[in-house]
Amino acid sequence: MIYTFSRQLMCPKCGITFLEPHPRLFSFNNPFGACPRCRGFGDVIEIDLDLVIPDKSKSLRQGAIEPWNTPSNCYYYEWLEEVAATYNMPMDVPFYALSQEHQNLVINGDGSFPGVRGFFEHLEEKIYKVGVRVFLSRFRGYVSCPECHGTRLRPEALYVQVGGLNIGQINRMTVKEAFDFFNNLSITPYEEAVVHQVLTEIRFRLRYLLDVGLGYLTLDRRSATLSGGEAQRINLATALGAKLAGSLYILDEPTVGLHPRDTHRLLHVLQMLRDIGNTVIVVEHDREMIENADYILDLGPAAGVHGGEIVFQGNFQQLLRSCHSITGSYFRGEKEIPIPSQRRKGNGHFLHLRGVREHNLKNINVKIPLGLFCAITGVSGSGKSTLVHDVLYAAIKRKKNQWKRRVGEHDILIGDEYIDDAILVDQSPIGRTPRSNPATYLKAFDGIRKVFAETRVAKMRGYKPGTFSFNVKGGRCEMCEGAGVVQVEMQFLADVALICEACNGKRFKKSVLEVKYKGKNIDEVLNMTIAEALTFFKDVPSVVRPLRLLDEVGLGYMKLGQPATTLSGGEAQRVKLAAHLAERRGKHILYIFDEPTTGLHLDDISKLLQSFERLLRAGNSILVIEHNLDLLKCADYIIDLGPEGGEEGGWVVATGTPEEVAQNPNSHTGRFLREYLHHGIDSKVSVFPAKNYG
Repeated sequence: MIYTFSRQLMCPKCGITFLEPHPRLFSFNNPFGACPRCRGFGDVIEIDLDLVIPDKSKSLRQGAIEPWNTPSNCYYYEWLEEVAATYNMPMDVPFYALSQEHQNLVINGDGSFPGVRGFFEHLEEKIYKVGVRVFLSRFRGYVSCPECHGTRLRPEALYVQVGGLNIGQINRMTVKEAFDFFNNLSITPYEEAVVHQVLTEIRFRLRYLLDVGLGYLTLDRRSATLSGGEAQRINLATALGAKLAGSLYILDEPTVGLHPRDTHRLLHVLQMLRDIGNTVIVVEHDREMIENADYILDLGPAAGVHGGEIVFQGNFQQLLRSCHSITGSYFRGEKEIPIPSQRRKGNGHFLHLRGVREHNLKNINVKIPLGLFCAITGVSGSGKSTLVHDVLYAAIKRKKNQWKRRVGEHDILIGDEYIDDAILVDQSPIGRTPRSNPATYLKAFDGIRKVFAETRVAKMRGYKPGTFSFNVKGGRCEMCEGAGVVQVEMQFLADVALICEACNGKRFKKSVLEVKYKGKNIDEVLNMTIAEALTFFKDVPSVVRPLRLLDEVGLGYMKLGQPATTLSGGEAQRVKLAAHLAERRGKHILYIFDEPTTGLHLDDISKLLQSFERLLRAGNSILVIEHNLDLLKCADYIIDLGPEGGEEGGWVVATGTPEEVAQNPNSHTGRFLREYLHHGIDSKVSVFPAKNYG
């Protein structure tokens, strides 16, 4: 008998040599452990079949294969028809309805017919031509790396297994699945002694992520795809893991994107931080957060220049008795967002999405009524954003020939002919530079400049409306080019912005500032609030019209010239809403809002609902992704996804009016809505004795 021994990790039967396991072997951020093909990114740039066949509801005869629709390549369809006859493949059914065998034939060919892949391989031989490179770029996208299959690691790292799984398989688990896996991991006593400390730390950290409501996230989720609320809660879990004491934690609206079901978990985490000796300050509008706070500071009495004062400080029961606090008046029931007396029935038309299977969506069919206020709800990670952003919005835009990027996987969209367009009103900035402001965004500044150009002094000096613009040469200060500040380069440090010495930050030349309308120059007008400007320009309809819309959406406190870069996400979204209220008359637009109540007080939500009402009266449709119960109770129709997040979600759990969803025992949203609908907006306050209402 001959025995083979080796100093290396080598299989004596097949001779394969394994690498010595080191931490760097399992890190895709380390060149040693990264996949050599994709270099640790998990994706490579190749032909993307979703761009090649963008609309799978089209048949082959209708031109489903996009690159073959050009005059120089259309002969491939003639070739395909000959092959189709041989294989009995129908040319007049939607591509998604073809059998898997026939789809493979179109994509991979059969030897005599090259198929889609063979077509592109042929083009690769002519890549030295600029036209070919441009053509190929239209159909290339990021696809999962064919070597590591998205794990981002070299093959040797995947040979090592723990509990029967390699690191790539574990990374694809959700936080909840990983928590269960490591809690139930069966290892020998020797292995337990070796990894006890590491295993304990892993379990603790996964537990913290679960506690902050992130159990639906997969471990390999990329940070760039996280929402602001998710990123903040991950940082919170990190803080818990550090177990610091005597620290001050400041959180800005940590409940953003969090379903009411998970709010109590977050509260428990914050209380844990407090109980181990830390101070936690939260900027928040959420009812449950306010009710459970130890101490409350309420700022006001209004917003902008009308705020900035402490109108109340104390505990929740004292807040209920405060006669100066608008927040307290809503909790007492003096003010409320009323439940609509009746729900709209819509216009009888619907958007149908069939076979939606992007990410965690389970091949669902969704029917969205038009002509009313529809809400998409569900716990965090249930698939709401995927359904609305990646599938519905992208599919509508593609049907309108306004979308060239990938559309989420689905079979077909029906009913898009009933709307003229879909508008996504998100919280992205209204401008990338300080030169943009609410007045310029809604064109109110055009009317203001014309008013100044019509003054006697302006006419005498030959000033035109453009003279009163800080964006073009003429009347602006040329030292700062109308910015009001001068950027000073600091070599290896960040640039410093200093107030312009020539105009003292006023953006205009001294001669232009001498021109006045009703005793105010252009700089003083730009420093007015929208509410003040409404009165000041009451006789100028071209100025009053857009400003009144801004006031109606709750932005009357904002200054006309406030730089766009200083607006919060909620403010930017309401500026866009005001702009949409001012245009698109006579068209049926589907307006899509993603959590429009983010950063809004109850009083602001009431104004937001009034703006929604205006859009609906104009014959439009509204679709929102939302968790806020004050908004949901006012919806006409709700589509609730779930029942959980991640792989346990992706189903349609309940549909109907808020009252109908509230009666569904499987809906988490319905359970919380039931209390709001049955007891009204003030249900939780009713537990306090009457004397506390003050």
